[in-house]
Amino acid sequence: MRLILITTVWLAAMGLSACSEHQRESEQRPQPAIAVTTVSVAMADAADRLEAGGIVSAQESALVSSRIVATVRTVRVRAGDHVRAGDVLVTLDSQDVVDRTQQARASALAAEKTLMQAKTERSAAEAEQRLAAAWHTRIMTLHAKDSATAQERDEAEARLAAAAARVAGAQAAIEAADANVAATQAAVGVATTTESFTTLRAPFNGLITERLSDPGNLASPGTALLRIESDGARQVSVRVDEARAAYIRPGDRAEVVIDVLDDRAADNKALEGVVTEVARAVGVDQRAFTVKVSLPRSVTARTGTFARVFFRGAPRRSLVVPATAIQQHGQVTSVFVVLDGIARLRLVQTGLRTSTGVDVLAGVDAGEAIVISPPPGLMDGSKVSVSEAGARAGAQP
Repeated sequence: MRLILITTVWLAAMGLSACSEHQRESEQRPQPAIAVTTVSVAMADAADRLEAGGIVSAQESALVSSRIVATVRTVRVRAGDHVRAGDVLVTLDSQDVVDRTQQARASALAAEKTLMQAKTERSAAEAEQRLAAAWHTRIMTLHAKDSATAQERDEAEARLAAAAARVAGAQAAIEAADANVAATQAAVGVATTTESFTTLRAPFNGLITERLSDPGNLASPGTALLRIESDGARQVSVRVDEARAAYIRPGDRAEVVIDVLDDRAADNKALEGVVTEVARAVGVDQRAFTVKVSLPRSVTARTGTFARVFFRGAPRRSLVVPATAIQQHGQVTSVFVVLDGIARLRLVQTGLRTSTGVDVLAGVDAGEAIVISPPPGLMDGSKVSVSEAGARAGAQP
């Protein structure tokens, strides 16, 4: 038994010795170099990125409300209905308005009759004036021949003056009647226009987004009954601080990210928008300008959805590296820097991400070679064989 035990211990020791020898040989055997592609870090022209939050809205939006106080009779649309300009949306109780219209038309008709009567009276007064004038001429001729008395002359002059006064009165009555006709016709126009207010129509082609009233409710000016939004492209309205608004101009391109519930939706990706309007007046309460950014017509995000807009800010110089060179492990960001054929892991602090790459604030220096798209087996201290990319990181074309 002792001989067997001694033999077993000896064999185990020999095995351990052989394993150690094999490990030393594998460590001494040169490892093959890993092929990598590098770029040289360089300074590049860049710009600050201005971010502002806003709301997606339609190009045109309107709250449909009544211009008179009346009871809602019918509401012909519901939320989600598409309408065309001129379509009837809501009808109001029009009985009271119709009665007023008929009353105004009756008053206009009476005024026209009064005008006709005044014109007839003027005609009669003019005929009497002509007769009085003829009589006055005859008496004056006879008086000149001493064939008429002074009293007859005075009576003829008085008769002529009275006839002229009646003509003037008839003319004044015609003018008053004419003014009354104009007033009553204007009242008919007002009543007719008011009667048209009992039918509410769509102001433009669009989509009904909210129905805020039902038949039987009392409509009044300023109380919304429906909300309608125009079809077509959407826009994002944001508020930009007045110190940064100087860098934003109509026609500028901006990156827009729309936050939607469905992460798979196409609208949740970065979109390219165009600045269409920059408010000329600053908001006194917030010291900010309103900026409107139009979106592509393919965007179907609901109005009211929150969106983030990124504008190009002040120009600056910075170190930019390709996004494929950045490795993210939790909260740790790193790159591989090649020094004397050896890959060294370098922790870096990154800034803005743009279409040209990622700003590096600390961790690398200009002129250093960094690995782009590191292979899976690359580790700190790995030997590498380098092939350089065609352009330096951050270099301007």
